[in-house]
Amino acid sequence: MRGGLFLCGVVALVLLVAGQGRAADRQSFLELARSGWNYQLRSTMLGRDMSIPIHINGRDLSGAALCLIGDPPTAQSLAVLDTFRALARHVFGKPLPMRYAGRHARSCGSGRTAILRLYSGFPPNQALTQDLDWMNDAYGLGLLPGRFYAANSPAMAQTFFGRRGATTHLMVQQAVSPPGSLEEAYYRSILIEELFQSFTFGMDVLLIRRDPVFLSKLQEVPLNTHRLPWGSKAFMSALLRSNPSRLCEFDVFMMHAVAGSAVDQTTEPAFIDYIDTEFDRLAALTEATRADPRFSLILDPDCRAATQ
Repeated sequence: MRGGLFLCGVVALVLLVAGQGRAADRQSFLELARSGWNYQLRSTMLGRDMSIPIHINGRDLSGAALCLIGDPPTAQSLAVLDTFRALARHVFGKPLPMRYAGRHARSCGSGRTAILRLYSGFPPNQALTQDLDWMNDAYGLGLLPGRFYAANSPAMAQTFFGRRGATTHLMVQQAVSPPGSLEEAYYRSILIEELFQSFTFGMDVLLIRRDPVFLSKLQEVPLNTHRLPWGSKAFMSALLRSNPSRLCEFDVFMMHAVAGSAVDQTTEPAFIDYIDTEFDRLAALTEATRADPRFSLILDPDCRAATQ
């Protein structure tokens, strides 16, 4: 989940040095799967009720609904959302219904729903606070009442675990006006990333290398963008240089792994054992999925970041 979150929850940032090639082999995939999925919760939101149990499985949103709130989706956002929904249905075998519910999270209802707030321009921090207050009441999240929440990244996602179930909240910036090529790539990239991580529970993996070789959209080169205004060309260019702008072969592979595994939690070592045992079958499924033209908008056959 790109950038700092307005609260700390499921976080697993792993420092890795990239390998010496781009080959999609068993060893590199297993190593990256361990980095992105075998993590432990090390921090949580200040004041959260720690007695509430946490259960992490990448399949938890399979068959859930996607509820859009805030600004209506632009044509570009809608294209990304529809393509991701088609990919999720193909991989998980269940539809991902979507609807626009207006301005407020409460209009989404409290079923198995991922709430996506889209916005243009400045982040709607008051609306974000209202979203989380309603979710706290609806799901029994145990968050401290009366707090104000502010975004510190243009795209963020968080899954909350409550006494009445789990819920996922995403907030992603989209273009104010018809985008140019830079803006189009940037807004597509940040939306794809939040969707992928929310629907698989994969975590960011930092690459420390001058010339990184990417295998996944989860991987990113750390950049200092604190002095760059969100939405500026310099900010967008920097983020596009930090990691691939679409899903790579490994990412599709992990979607199939998450969908097919029967482990109780995908953070368990048993999940990696499943991947190792079923590697060839998962690789074949991945190859067939990547060859399907329906998903080309959100897939990167070369798995490369922008160079300028």
